[in-house]
Amino acid sequence: MDIIPVIDLMDGQVVHARHGDRQNYRPIQSALCSGSEPLHIVSSLLQLYPFKRLYIADINAIQGRGNHAGLIKQLRAQQPALEIWLDAGIHQPDTASDWQRHGVLCVIGSESLPDMAGYHSIKQTQGKNFVLSLDFGRGRFLGPERLLQEPSLWPERVIAMSLDKVGSGRGPDMKLLHELQNEGTHIYAAGGIRNAEDLRTLAECGISGALIASVLHSGQLSKEQIGKINQSSAENSIPD
Repeated sequence: MDIIPVIDLMDGQVVHARHGDRQNYRPIQSALCSGSEPLHIVSSLLQLYPFKRLYIADINAIQGRGNHAGLIKQLRAQQPALEIWLDAGIHQPDTASDWQRHGVLCVIGSESLPDMAGYHSIKQTQGKNFVLSLDFGRGRFLGPERLLQEPSLWPERVIAMSLDKVGSGRGPDMKLLHELQNEGTHIYAAGGIRNAEDLRTLAECGISGALIASVLHSGQLSKEQIGKINQSSAENSIPD
């Protein structure tokens, strides 16, 4: 299983995402280190475990009020071996191509798509080199309904983003994950993951990876647990 740590950037800090309620996100308080400075947080995550990938949500960019492009490029330069998955409210092919030139893999969030036209343009220019996040919140799908209904439009890697469960500690949305599983698609769970047992359950159900934050910063996952789970379902992961 591919375990991917998450950082949510807002106003220059790493914040603790809870239930998708972005207006009330507060600076992260982590057992891994003091403070909420992004580069320090990432360094602490990599000291805990040599993760291959990092998921970044640029909350300012998603909300259309600035961005952390400079900081993300600085991080990319400091950690060249780390694959960065970036959700920055991207819905135009030019923006996706620009990030690709900087060695960043774009996450296209369904909530940021006003219609299918932008998605088709991105898919045409990026091919398989992007990740789709199917976003769910407030009990419904956030995005163009056709994108949810037609798995043939999905790339190889798809995130099932349960915003209501993010930071909740209530466990992953197994029902949603089962509904989204599709032949040829690698599904990544995001939201609600509490502990190593949740991760093992996801791996046993054929989920390819998991995006996690709270469970790392609370100190509930050890390096040994992460390593064991990462290796347990290698056959479900896309080769590096």
